[in-house]
Amino acid sequence: MTDTARLSFDVATVTLIVLTFFAGGLIKGLTGLGLPPVVLGILAATVGIHPAKALILIPTFLTNVLQASRGGHGREVVRLTWPFLLAATVFTVSGAFTLSYIRADVMSALLGLGLSVYGLLGLFKLRVNIRDRWWHHPAGVVFGATNGFLTGMTGSSAVPGVFYLQSIGLLRDQLVQSMGILFTLSTVGLAWSLRTQDLLSMNLGVMSAAALAPAFLGMSVGNRIRRRISEEKFRTVLCVALLLLGLYVAIQSLAS
Repeated sequence: MTDTARLSFDVATVTLIVLTFFAGGLIKGLTGLGLPPVVLGILAATVGIHPAKALILIPTFLTNVLQASRGGHGREVVRLTWPFLLAATVFTVSGAFTLSYIRADVMSALLGLGLSVYGLLGLFKLRVNIRDRWWHHPAGVVFGATNGFLTGMTGSSAVPGVFYLQSIGLLRDQLVQSMGILFTLSTVGLAWSLRTQDLLSMNLGVMSAAALAPAFLGMSVGNRIRRRISEEKFRTVLCVALLLLGLYVAIQSLAS
């Protein structure tokens, strides 16, 4: 796999990145899920996990800021989930600092496993219930720490954080906004940790900024399609795609 230092932006690589971010934006527009699961799943298997994590930073941050600022439930969500959000942000740094000690193919395999688990749980609509106020915050710290550590290692901040947010009884609009807040904070933590380890470069930063255009274009197309086609069907297709993509990334990483 290509690492950060050796990644060159030839025509084929740029074309792949543009199409990948368009696909990620399209799925985000359709389902509300973040860019990282799709973008990282494809780019980790092609350009490498370290460059992929750097490339998602700007598009992920700005699209998630937009998601986090909409809904009108920001204060309530933070009040209900602040221990979870704090742990998820802080432990992102600890997960990222393992990058110097764990091989890139192992991290890619972990990413693939996470994508597969995410897809399976979505397909079977598995949920847990943590609405009891005595367990709410302690469980939030555990889920947040785990989510942050895995975010730092793999760049994807959906597992298991989204499942925790679903388990505490948030309404749909609250859930969507809370996901945006979680993804935004996780991206900030990931960016800081990558910068301190010199895993960001000017070329990657420029390419990450350029990826905004296809990502927002994909979101716009996805939003239009969602108005015409059953969202439930697309969630099923997405979960199947994530499962297969995760298996592909994991198998390719372990076989390399």
